[in-house]
Amino acid sequence: MKRRGVLTAGLAGAAVLSAGAAKPGLLPRLPVRTGMDRLAADDWAAVRGERIGIVSNPTGVDRSYRHLVDRMHADGVTIGGVFGPEHGFRGSAQAGGSEGTGIDARTGLTVYDAYLATQDKWAQMFTASGVRTIVFDIQDVGARFYTYIYTLYDSMAAAARLGLRYVVLDRPNPIGGRAYGPMMTDGFTSGVGRLKIVQQHGMTVGELARFYNGEFLSGDVNLQVINCTGWTGRLRAGDTDLPWVLPSPNMPTPDTAIVYPGTGMFEGVSSLSEGRGTTRPFELIGGPGFDYHWCDRVVALNLPGVEFREAYFTPTFNKFTNQLCAGIEVKVTDQAAFDPIRTATGMLVEARKSPAFAWRVDGGTRYWIDLLTGSARLRTMIDAGATTGEVVGAWAEELAAFDARRRPYLLYSRRGS
Repeated sequence: MKRRGVLTAGLAGAAVLSAGAAKPGLLPRLPVRTGMDRLAADDWAAVRGERIGIVSNPTGVDRSYRHLVDRMHADGVTIGGVFGPEHGFRGSAQAGGSEGTGIDARTGLTVYDAYLATQDKWAQMFTASGVRTIVFDIQDVGARFYTYIYTLYDSMAAAARLGLRYVVLDRPNPIGGRAYGPMMTDGFTSGVGRLKIVQQHGMTVGELARFYNGEFLSGDVNLQVINCTGWTGRLRAGDTDLPWVLPSPNMPTPDTAIVYPGTGMFEGVSSLSEGRGTTRPFELIGGPGFDYHWCDRVVALNLPGVEFREAYFTPTFNKFTNQLCAGIEVKVTDQAAFDPIRTATGMLVEARKSPAFAWRVDGGTRYWIDLLTGSARLRTMIDAGATTGEVVGAWAEELAAFDARRRPYLLYSRRGS
């Protein structure tokens, strides 16, 4: 088994200056230092002198919004290549797109297109770039169907194959440290769910890397996690002083991330827009064939930590472009009590009662909701008339088993989360 380590203390650095200092009448935001902050404070000592490859996107910034690649390049760290995931390294591509391979205008470094790269392709890119240490710094949002966690997995697997060191610069999970939802099952894996984890995994990318290494990669990755300080699993993005950079074009705010593991399931419904093409994606859900009755039924569920507003919107792209949609705006009132997947399940249960409702069928054969939720269970139960409680109760045992399985790999306290 190769060496695995976690850098938890001893990096030099000045006290954190709060970028999110409290304003009159507002609660102070708690100071958190990311793995990047801690590595930079130590003048990149953990990687200096090595030829490194950086897997990152626009979220890999310090609290002054300076990017990891730009800072390392300016400080003379040897960078053999940069690897851009979905949406690209500089973030110019929409969902399902990338920027291609080319030269970065600011630094002159080669940027490799890593979106949808197989482990073989990752190995080829690492070999072509001549790198010996891989550095990963991307802000995840905590949902199984968000693709950056598979960028992490495949690049780790390729690094293990080539005997490269892998360093994760950890960042907080912006939606906290609790796990929710159903498990991925055999026969339903896809690009939106590659591995057997629950729908809201409740881990940071550093914790996920440790989980991947121990559970799926036989401990073969020479892994080092430079962890955060000041973060615990009870904190959400809005509780910390860290800056928010949208991780993808339709993830504009921390509020979006809070609801996304649940309302992201509406990508699996062809008759309802998940709010893409509006200023509140995943918070606005609706379609041309719906009306106020759907919102009234969802309000009557009395779901915890959330209120619902009857809403009307006209998307500018994606589903129902330039068509008036009627539906719901999801308004989270208590993030600690809010369960995004239970909430969205309740919305689906009540939407299914409308004659306009239709599941999305991908390629004429697969229900997209099955790929998002990890099995056919949620869809078939809802179609059969199950209640919200019955659907959610069906995954209780597998969720508890996953929660226990991930425990040895956690780096941060989950008390109060």
